[in-house]
This record gives sequence, structure tokens and C-alpha cells, in this order.
Amino acid sequence: MLQEWPWLEFGCLLPALGALLLFRVRRAEHARRMASWIGSATLAATLIAWRNWELQPQHVPAWSISAWLGVPRALELDALSTPLVPLAALLFLLTALATPMTKVRRFSFARMLASEALLLATLACREPWGVVALLAASTVPPWFELRARHRPTRVYALHMGLFVVLLAGGWAAVNAAGPHGDVPWWTWLPVLLAVAVRSGIVPLHCWAADLFDRATFGTALLTLIPMPGAYAAIRLLLPAAPEWVLHAMAAVSLATALYAAGMALVQTEARRFFCYVCLSHSALVLAGLEAVTPLSLTGALCVWLSAQLGLAGFGLALRMLEARHGRLLFTSFHGLYDNTPTLAACFLLAGLASVGFPGTFGFLGSELLIDSTVHGFPYIGLAAVLVAALNGIAVLMAYFRLFGGTRHSMGVALGMRFRERFAVLALLAAIMGGGLYPQGGIVDRHRASRSLLQVRHEIQASRALFVKRALRKGEN
Repeated sequence: MLQEWPWLEFGCLLPALGALLLFRVRRAEHARRMASWIGSATLAATLIAWRNWELQPQHVPAWSISAWLGVPRALELDALSTPLVPLAALLFLLTALATPMTKVRRFSFARMLASEALLLATLACREPWGVVALLAASTVPPWFELRARHRPTRVYALHMGLFVVLLAGGWAAVNAAGPHGDVPWWTWLPVLLAVAVRSGIVPLHCWAADLFDRATFGTALLTLIPMPGAYAAIRLLLPAAPEWVLHAMAAVSLATALYAAGMALVQTEARRFFCYVCLSHSALVLAGLEAVTPLSLTGALCVWLSAQLGLAGFGLALRMLEARHGRLLFTSFHGLYDNTPTLAACFLLAGLASVGFPGTFGFLGSELLIDSTVHGFPYIGLAAVLVAALNGIAVLMAYFRLFGGTRHSMGVALGMRFRERFAVLALLAAIMGGGLYPQGGIVDRHRASRSLLQVRHEIQASRALFVKRALRKGEN
């Protein structure tokens, strides 16, 4: 009976309906509680959908909502998206649970649920035009938040407007040549630039730092950590783009990863520091997609998952600190360890996990990416080592600046609440569990990489056959 219900579609519809409901709720604490319950139900639905796909990958639910609407299989899981959808639902749920009381009135849970619905639908969509439309729609909720907070929206609007125009126009040009046609080389440039804008590739990255400065910390986290730019690259570029497009993406991504890691070392403000750490990881994932070999792609997909888990725990811990002490600066030592020792431990472990510390799931993914690319693509392996080293130094620097130094006695209790502790510890459990038993995750990501490369090989072979037949026809 569980396999006949459209759990994936329910998982995408629940936060959308919850967003409409919460727009009418005035009490902030009541909205947080409702958002937590809706997020829990969404996570349960996505987990059941994952289980059903593992049991019967090709099964279509008998009561599919999309089939009733005349668009069968509009949303469906595959080897790539099976862990991504539940992980995104978990990230939104834990963000709602870990929202401190001091930030409840500033953070819009209705917009959070709207963003969650769009992200889940994006990760569950394989149709290119559907991915384009959903990615374009996902840029709207952060803009509304900036406007509601009476903050300047020009930088964000210009970059996201450029992203939407390039993505839609570029894919329209690529699609005009047909699935087997000889696509002109210039048609891939707008799509490549669109992925670069959404991923924060230098020099198109200033919108990310501006968003962290002007939006709420929670909204900025949920915008960058899921890395939708990487998903756009996998669905739009990886299957059919020529080799030079992937090489160009790898080159600019490696430069961005190194630049962002270096910038994280010299930041004096905690939000900007975290922004550059996120951009560095996102760029490293994009660079790993360039080698198009099963092992390198498996490593990149593993780094994608581990970076999301580590950055989520790292960002939520930093958000809790900011809720207790205001905007944090690295110009002095704050000495906060005695006030929040549990939060300090979570901050350090999550930060190290995001850079692939041994014993975490990210360690094996990073090693796999480096080992698989160091022979054929040595610059990717060497750059990945350097990026991990710089990010690790930056994480330790941030830890000592925030938790080391002179002790400060506080007149009020600053310990973590139960729901905050549960949110961070749940992420740490997933990180450490993946490190202690990485086989399942590696096998799953290897299966996804082989599936993606098979699609690419089929498209390349089909185009080669099309060109060969066209040449023969011209000779005759």
C-alpha cells in the first residue's frame, strides 16, 4: 500500500501548502512550531519515497498526482536525487528547529517552506525545462525577504535576473538544435555562465556575500548550502556539453575554490567567513564534475553530500552563537567556550567534517576525488588538497577566535535548548555515521555516477551517429 501513494509529490506539496497556511499566522512561535511539524512530515514522506525507489526503481504510484494533471513522471527520483531530496528536507527541518527565540520574529517560516517546496521539486525533476523553471522560481523568496526587511535588493536582483536570462535563453538555444543535432559551441556559453552565477563563481560571487550581509542567516544558509548550481550543471551540462565546456567549468571553479578559501582566512566578520567557505566547497564540487570518470564523479558527489552535512552543522552552530551575542567579529578573542561548551564542540566537529577530517564521511569522499584525478587531472587533485588545507586552517582560526581567549562571565544562561542540541547533534550523528560506515554512501554515489555517465555516453554516441549519417547523405 505504501508504494501506491505518491510520497515524493506529497513531500513537495506539503511545504507549499504549509507556506500558504503560515502566511496567515501572526504569532512567531506558533509559526515555528507548525513549520517544524510540516518539515517533519515532509522528511518522512521523502524518506518513504526513497525506500520505495530502492525497492522498485521503475514503479509508478497508482495514485500519482502528476498523472492526474496530465504530466506523468514530472517528479521522480533517480540514482542521483535519492539522497539529495531527503537531505534537503532534513536541512530545512533542522533549520526550523534550531531557530533561537531571539530570531523567531525576524525569520519568515512561510518563505522558508516556499523555498523548501521549490528546492525539493527541483531536486526531484529530471526534465531540463522543469529544472530551468524551478531554479528561476527559487530565486524569488530571498528577494521578498530582502524587500520585507527594507534592505537593498539591487545586487541580488541583478545577479539573479542575469542567471534566469542566461539559463532560459541558453537552454532554449541548445534545445533548438534538437537532442541529436550539432549544437553550436556558442549556445553552451550562456548555460555555463548561468551555472557560474548561481554557484557564486568569481567574479560573479558578490551576490552571495551581499545576501549574507543583508538577509537573515537562516535564509542565506538555505540558499547556498544545497548547492543548486551543481544540480543544474549535472542535469544541463554534464549529459551533452562538449569537453571544452567541462574543462572551462573546472578551470574557473578551481580558481574560485582557491580564491574563496584564501578569502575565508582573512575575513574579520563571521558571516562573510562562512559565505566564502560555502563558495569554496561549491566550486570544488563543480571542479570534480569535469573529469567525467566514474571514480572522480563518485568523489565529487560524495563531497557534495558531506559538504552539505558539515556546512549545515557548522552554519547552524554559528547561527546559534550569533543569536546569543549578535554579529560576530574575528578582530578579537571572544572566549565563549565556558558559556557554551557543547556548542563549541559541535562547531569544531562540523567545521572539520566539512573539510574532510578523518573519521567523517567527507574524508573518504575527498580522498576518492583526489586519488581518482591526480593522475589524469593532477591540477584538480592538487587544488583539492590545497583548498582543504586552507579551509581547515580557516575553521580552526574561527574556532579559536570565537571560543578561545579571556573567559567572560555571563549573567544569563546561554546554554543550548533541547531542540537546538537535537538539530546539531542529528547532523553530527549523520556525519560521524557516514565516516564509520561509508560503504553504503560510496556505493550509492558510484551507482549515480555510472548512471550519469551512461546517459552522457549514449547522447555522445547518438550525436556521432547523426553526424556520420549526415556526412554520408551529403556525399551521396
